Amino acid sequence: MRDDDFKDILLPNGPEILRKNAEPFLNLMMRYECAIMEVETKLNVLNAEFSLNHNRNPIESIKTRLKKPMSIIEKMKRRGFELTVESIEENLFDIAGIRVICSFVDDIYTVANLLINQDDIKLLRMKDYIKNPKENGYRSLHLIIEVPIFLSNEKKYMKSEVQLRTIAMDSWASLDHKLRYKQDLENPEGIAGRLKECALLCDELDRRMQDIRNEIEKK
Repeated sequence: MRDDDFKDILLPNGPEILRKNAEPFLNLMMRYECAIMEVETKLNVLNAEFSLNHNRNPIESIKTRLKKPMSIIEKMKRRGFELTVESIEENLFDIAGIRVICSFVDDIYTVANLLINQDDIKLLRMKDYIKNPKENGYRSLHLIIEVPIFLSNEKKYMKSEVQLRTIAMDSWASLDHKLRYKQDLENPEGIAGRLKECALLCDELDRRMQDIRNEIEKK
């Protein structure tokens, strides 16, 4: 595993549910890590091909993360799911997370369509928070997909969450995430209001940048 947190489940004071099921849990996490590698490879290939055909890259960067054991347990408890390895795999869709940062809004939809139209990708759910932002101003395109991983003795489909954002959307979301977990903030309502104003400015910036790029490409 890439994260040392996964080693903690084997310690005497580790989460009991995971200590008792350490081997199947670690096996499950390995499969999710393989799913991340599969999706990241697909995205890099699409980016390289697009660059060759259009002389530019639609993807600025790709960030990945594997959900930590305690975060998995807390989410399962919050949602009232049974704490078993089987229930984790069935009910959580965001253990394998891939964030794709794009230059322009239309690149987000281009990359998303290229990915989900591959014949071995199964789209389970799409939430468009760009066309329909959250109340606090959050904007992003979320895909829940299943991707095949090829093990020594089987082919298995694993769920992954892919979030696609522009650079502006990602900067805003990063700040929002930091402030959301900050304790004892003064005037949290005022900060939330200013953040929402920033979200609107980010949206306007993305639109203007898109218009400028479209104008350049017409020439």
